Amino acid sequence: MTGKVALVTSASSGIGTEMALALIARGFTVYGAARRVDRMKAVVDHGGHALPLDLTDEQSIAACLAAVLRAEGRLDVLVNNAGYGSYGAIEEVPLEEARRQFEVNMFGLARVTQLALPVMRKQGSGHVVNVSSMGGKIFTPLGGWYHATKHALEGCSDALRLEFSPFGTRVIIIEPGAIATEWGGIAHESLLAISGEGPYRAQAQAFARLLASSGGKNASHPRVVARTVLRAISARRPRARYAVGAGAVPFILARRLLSDRAFDGLVKRIVGA
Repeated sequence: MTGKVALVTSASSGIGTEMALALIARGFTVYGAARRVDRMKAVVDHGGHALPLDLTDEQSIAACLAAVLRAEGRLDVLVNNAGYGSYGAIEEVPLEEARRQFEVNMFGLARVTQLALPVMRKQGSGHVVNVSSMGGKIFTPLGGWYHATKHALEGCSDALRLEFSPFGTRVIIIEPGAIATEWGGIAHESLLAISGEGPYRAQAQAFARLLASSGGKNASHPRVVARTVLRAISARRPRARYAVGAGAVPFILARRLLSDRAFDGLVKRIVGA
């Protein structure tokens, strides 16, 4: 992989940091991008580069891609890892926050991809890795806006895979389960802030306890996601999607096999709602 160039979004913590470090170890020239540039010290210390990136800002996205292409002249792997979970009842989440969730998890990701694709098409090669979630295949109460973004990402990625296959570029979806990152804490805080009181209080309090423990001892280390990405981009014929991490495979399988009513019951029992 020496000489190959990779861009990893949200490389300031968790999955993004592990992904960047794994690609560096494999011989890639790696650019980590995030709003918190100061938190990418580990990436820089291991030989990577840090760039500012705000996925809600068109100019920031364009400047990030331009910096990579100006320095390297190519891009072989784009890992769209940025995203967050904003939880709360659909009725109570302000539409402004719902739109921001889509801006970060879907539209910002899409714009980064739009700017990368012409480069990969010209090269005749490349990998676009979209980090979705098992939440892109299943659903829970109080996570409707988050699930909407991830279901949208899955559909967009499938269409892109077909559109871009004639040009030698692979599109791969990663569907993490419970991973030990900041994600659960952020979702927990937003859930209680938005729906911790009022008509959805009982559901929110029960689900918040589950979210608070989602990054605990039963969660997988983010390194498992990084290893899966390396395996996927190294494969001669990578799969379209990879479910990885605690709970991902059984939950996605359950959604596929169970009726809507049966899966609803399963989710209610798990979240205590």
